[in-house]
Amino acid sequence: MELLRPSSVAELDGGTFVHGGTEVVPLLREGLLDAERLVDVRGVVPRGVHDGVIGAGTTLAELEVEGSIPDALRDACRLAASPQLRNMGSLGGNLLQGTRCWYWRLGYRCRLHGGARCHAREGEHREHAVFANDFCASAHPSDVAAALVALGARLRTSKRELAIEELYRLPDEANRSTTTLEDGELLLEVEVPEVESSAYLKAMDRKRWSFPQVGVAAARVGGETRIALAGVAPIPWRIAGVDDLEAATPLPRTEWKVPLAQALVRRALAQLP
Repeated sequence: MELLRPSSVAELDGGTFVHGGTEVVPLLREGLLDAERLVDVRGVVPRGVHDGVIGAGTTLAELEVEGSIPDALRDACRLAASPQLRNMGSLGGNLLQGTRCWYWRLGYRCRLHGGARCHAREGEHREHAVFANDFCASAHPSDVAAALVALGARLRTSKRELAIEELYRLPDEANRSTTTLEDGELLLEVEVPEVESSAYLKAMDRKRWSFPQVGVAAARVGGETRIALAGVAPIPWRIAGVDDLEAATPLPRTEWKVPLAQALVRRALAQLP
C-alpha cells in the first residue's frame, strides 16, 4: 500500500483520503475498504475556527470546547465517541462515517454492498431506521451531521459549495451511496450562520460514548426553527416539528424510537429561548 502526503489540494490525484484514521483504519482492518493508495490530507485540510468557518480538519475535542460555535454543535461533539476518538477524529471524517449496521459492518452482501437484500429488515434491526427504511434500514450515526443540518450550515469542498443537507442522499437501486461526493472530492470547510439559539439531545444505550439511538438537534436561525435527527434514517433527517414523527415507518423492533424521538424533540424545542 502506498502512502502519500500532499501539501496542497492541487497535488491531490486519486487515492483514499485519511485524516485522523478513526474511520478509515478500522474499515481497512475489517476488509470493508480496499485501498492501494492512502492520501494523508492533514497537510491540506484547514483546521481551526475563524469567524464562523470551521476547518474540516478540526477535531471534535477542539470543537467541544470552542465557545464561538453554537451549543448544538458543541454538545454534539462532546457527546460523540470517547475522549480518545474525539481527540483524533476530525469534523470532516465524522460527517462521512459509515453506518453502524452490523450486517454492513460484518460484510454481508446487503444493498449498500451491492446486494439484493436489506438483511436488517428481515433480521435484527433494533437500532435501525424509522424513516426512509424501505430500500436500506441503516441509521445514520453522526451526531455532528444532524447538528449541522439543523444549524443550516454550508460546506466547501475541493470542487464546490453546498448545503450540508446536500451532502447526503438516500441510497437506491441505481446508486448505493449515501453521499453526493464525487471521486476525489475532499471536504475542506464548514460555514455556520448566525444562530439565535440551539440544542442537541441524545439517547444512547450506554450513558456515555455510544452512537445515537435517537439524536435531536434544534436551532433557531433567522427566525426559523430547524430540527434534524440522527439515528432514525440512512441520512440525517429533517422534520418540521414533532407531528412529523407520526409519519414514521418503524420496523417491528424500532417502534420504541418514535415516542423517544417525540419526547426529545419536545425537550429540545423547550430549550430554545
